[in-house]
Amino acid sequence: MRVLGLETSCDETAVAVYEGGRGLLGHRVYTQTDLHEVWGGVVPELASRDHVRRLLPMIRATLADAGIGAGEVEGIAYTAGPGLIGALLVGAAVGRSLAYAWGVPALGVHHLEGHLLAPRLEPEPPPFPYLALLVSGGHTMLVDVEGVGRYRVLGESLDDAAGEAFDKTAKLLGLPYPGGAKLARLAAGGRPGVYDFPRPMLDRPGFDFSFSGLKTAALLALKAAGPAAHADLARGFEEAIVETLAVKAGRALAATGREVLVVAGGVGANERLRARLAEVAARAGARTAYPRAEFCTDNAAMIALAGEARLAAGERAPLAVIARARWPLTELGPPGG
Repeated sequence: MRVLGLETSCDETAVAVYEGGRGLLGHRVYTQTDLHEVWGGVVPELASRDHVRRLLPMIRATLADAGIGAGEVEGIAYTAGPGLIGALLVGAAVGRSLAYAWGVPALGVHHLEGHLLAPRLEPEPPPFPYLALLVSGGHTMLVDVEGVGRYRVLGESLDDAAGEAFDKTAKLLGLPYPGGAKLARLAAGGRPGVYDFPRPMLDRPGFDFSFSGLKTAALLALKAAGPAAHADLARGFEEAIVETLAVKAGRALAATGREVLVVAGGVGANERLRARLAEVAARAGARTAYPRAEFCTDNAAMIALAGEARLAAGERAPLAVIARARWPLTELGPPGG
């Protein structure tokens, strides 16, 4: 099927066209960073209003990029959750309304399923099954992926996500929003070993994460040290998160026996994390796989891909506009179920 995908779960407005058998025909992403920077974080109401302003013009432009007209769209997939409820409702309302007007089926897609399947947008996608480390501003999870809709959550963060901890600690260091990538750049100039922050929950069995205490440890260290130690502190903080993620991923590879570790989500772009995960995977006799950078962060290409698999299997959304701020990944089943 030729599917129009819409993504509005947070502060990116994204549109894509994906066709089964051919792949991605066109995609666009608009990031609201400048809008929210002055507030030091995403303001949900402002995000929703900006989605309203930008979504329809982006749909027209993306269809033009793909070289197709509205009459050639065979289905519409939109992010229905999890995410900011107001932002989700913009994409759901537009997607469901266009599908009704054009006489094509529509489907609400799980945002995290899009991330888990994003590597399949690559020319040589990793084969099923694989282990996925989903690490972003809103989520940190280890998921055993047996196929589309066949997910087993091995562990997840019990409080802050890794990306959230990066952003909040960057703010403590006086770095502008969004701060995660800026903290990584600051850490590059820091000295290793000056700060030895705790590696949360590595002394316990299992695959769950916790990063709120690490953030508190960074705050206390900052108060004691002052601005001169910012680079060293950033280095220690980054190393603690990277090591925690890497050790847990290594344990999951050993437990599942998977030969591919897929890393999805915006934090997956962190260079220190990539290098450490490559070491861990190699020791386990596995390899790492990533979506290209533009598909690590929120995008509609992954939503269109996931939606196409389910729409082609006969899944359909009701006429009602439905969005869910919280939506457990465990509620999903195989396409057509």
